[in-house]
Parts: sequence; C-alpha cells; structure tokens
Amino acid sequence: MTDLPPNPQDAENQPNQELSQELLRKLRQKEGTWVEWGEACAYLQKSGYNPQDIFEATGFEPIQQNQIIVGSQVYNSLDKGGASEEVKSYYSQRGSDILYEFRMLTQDERASAAELAFVHKVDADEVKEVARAIKDYSRLRTLPEGFSAHPGDAVAYQTWKQARQKSDLQLRSRFIAKGLKFAHTDTARKKIEQLLTDFTVVPQRPAPLLPFYRLESEAEMSRVVPVAGELPLTPDDLKAVPMVEEDGPFNMVKFEGVGAWVPLPGWQVVLNAEDPVVILGCSDRFPNQEQNKPQPVMIAIDRSYRKWDDGSYFVVDNSGELDIQWFETEPEIEILGRLIVIVKPKRILDDEIIKDSWQIDE
Repeated sequence: MTDLPPNPQDAENQPNQELSQELLRKLRQKEGTWVEWGEACAYLQKSGYNPQDIFEATGFEPIQQNQIIVGSQVYNSLDKGGASEEVKSYYSQRGSDILYEFRMLTQDERASAAELAFVHKVDADEVKEVARAIKDYSRLRTLPEGFSAHPGDAVAYQTWKQARQKSDLQLRSRFIAKGLKFAHTDTARKKIEQLLTDFTVVPQRPAPLLPFYRLESEAEMSRVVPVAGELPLTPDDLKAVPMVEEDGPFNMVKFEGVGAWVPLPGWQVVLNAEDPVVILGCSDRFPNQEQNKPQPVMIAIDRSYRKWDDGSYFVVDNSGELDIQWFETEPEIEILGRLIVIVKPKRILDDEIIKDSWQIDE
C-alpha cells in the first residue's frame, strides 16, 4: 500500500495535501482510536478521495470506512446528549458497530441508548433490535400504560408486545426474560411479570406485502432518449444534445449536476402517481428479504400521497435520513410519500449478449 496521489480538489493547496498524506499514514499504521480513524476517513472522502482508493492505500474497506465515519459522528454527539464520562470513555476505544446502529436516533436518544447498551452489554447481534425498538417507541402518540420514556422501557415494551403474540411457552418466556432484563421502571416490570400468569395470546397484525416487481422482458426495459428540439434546427442544436450514457441494472441516465433520470415502465401504478420519484437502494433493507441475496432495487414513491393508511408503506424523515416503514397506527411524524413499487433488475446472464441480435436468434 502506498500514498495516494494529490487529489485535484487540493492539488494547489500544499497544507491540505500534507494533511491528507498524514491521515493516510495514520490509517495505514492504525495510529489513534477508531473515532480518529472515522474522522480521518470522513475528511479524505470530503476532500474528494475515492473510498476504494483509500482502501488500497490503508486497508480500510469501503464498508468499514462507512461504519467508522457514521460511528464517530454518533460518538461525537454523545457529549451533547449528556452521556456519562464512563460511557464516552468505553466507546472511545470500541463499539463502532454498536454506535453505528444508533445513527437514526435523535441526539438525546443516542446518548441514552449508548448508556443502555453499555449497562446491559448489548452486542452487535442485539443492537439492531434495541435501536429499532427505541425509534418505534418514540413515534407513539402517547406512552403505553405502565411504561416510561426511558429507552430501557422502550425495549421492554417491544418485548412485552412480542411475548403476548406467542402461544409457544418457550418463546414467550424468552421474550419475558428479555423484557425484565431491560425494564427500567417498576411499573414496566410489573406489566411484563403479569404475562407469567396471563397466557392470553394477542395475534400479531401482519404488515402488508411489499410491492416488489421484477423486470422480466426487454419490452419492459424502457430507454431514455434526449430531445434536440423541434424543426427547424441548426447543426449546433444537434451538437448541443449531451450524449446519454446508461448506467447500472436499471439503465439510469445522468446529466451534469446532481440529478439523474431513470426509465420506469408504464405500469398503471406508475401512471396513477401524481408526483413519482425514484430512490435507489438495496433489497436487504426491507423486512423478510434477508434470506435472499441482496440486490439493487429501484424504490418508486409518490410524493403527493401523504395520508396514512394501514395498508401501505410510507417514506418518513428519520432523524434527517429518509426511512421507509409500515405503521400499524397513524404516526405523529410527517409522511413524505407513499411507496408504490419496488423494482428488481432483470435477470441477465450476460449483458453484452442481448446487444447482438444474432446471438439471441440462435
């Protein structure tokens, strides 16, 4: 691994070049704490360095860079949230994977969640459920009877709900034990202890099916073509039309600036949308998709549809980041749009083969 060449963005700024090379050296030699590594990776990326180039120069894989960058941002917000010195000292040396999962929480929630994870020794396998429970709890219009605003009670409430949905006594007991572990108040503990004698099963309300659709045929693969204008036109008008370069499994078309176009087939659900917008993502962010191999997806939403119903998934602002969720009851937070379809790419063994018609004919 060697130093990266000077980045074009700071090529004329010698101090920036020297700082970048020094940060790369520290990353390569693993000097400092993981928080400092995250801050260094963030600086390099903002300076224009590519995550893959940083990986080749330091050994920090792009996915690891993302984790420590986000984790360091969460860590730096703990002080403002009122986290104890003991907790801050603990996470300064370890736990980037734990703090990373708290990225969707508010500043105050992050500090209290970090305290909770520290006290109960929450590991990387359990932290996702803890973070989700705290976030879902914060969206309730009123606190459930017997449970306080403490994050421990938030997790206890989630396990109380899960326990009541289980008829299998072994599974039910497992959730009860977990709830008692996290319960912060005596009233929350009593609510959970009642399940030891009350065996009533409250059926779980299933979430609606996600509207996945896989492109299957060439006819469904639209193509975006630029328009030169209406005749009469000059040769310069024709030359001014930018060359269209299709990219990725959905033939997305980019133009100068931060925007891009992508074609969507004329399905009825798309035609009916008043203000459709596409978000690119990965299939593994949706429930019940973990068992399949993650793949890129297009997430089409209708920004004009902002009225809640229990049969749809909605886009919301989750602490400054877009999130897609199903809500069993009307949420307090603002709805930014409704999910209308999730498009999977067409299965193609060889992308180049379809360009040669003689190969297809044979």
